[in-house]
Amino acid sequence: QQGQMVAPVVANLGPLEDLTLTPNPDEVEEVFTLPLAHLLREENQGYTHFRTAGRYGYTLPVFLNGPHKVWGLTAIITELTLELLAPDRY
Repeated sequence: QQGQMVAPVVANLGPLEDLTLTPNPDEVEEVFTLPLAHLLREENQGYTHFRTAGRYGYTLPVFLNGPHKVWGLTAIITELTLELLAPDRY
């Protein structure tokens, strides 16, 4: 869908064990966390190539090697966040 605005927020919420999250089930299937150290490991980073009209279209980041695959807009936001938080390591 075009015309949507997404505003990612980075925050320290304190200990995760103390949080009670109630995501909208129509929008969120599951909430999970990944340690920063996991995201920064090269073996957990990759890219997905998309085709449009049978030809190369674009490449997006993907984060792998856990119980979940982080891809799409979430991976783009994660990549930009890693560039800001750990510019010397990512």
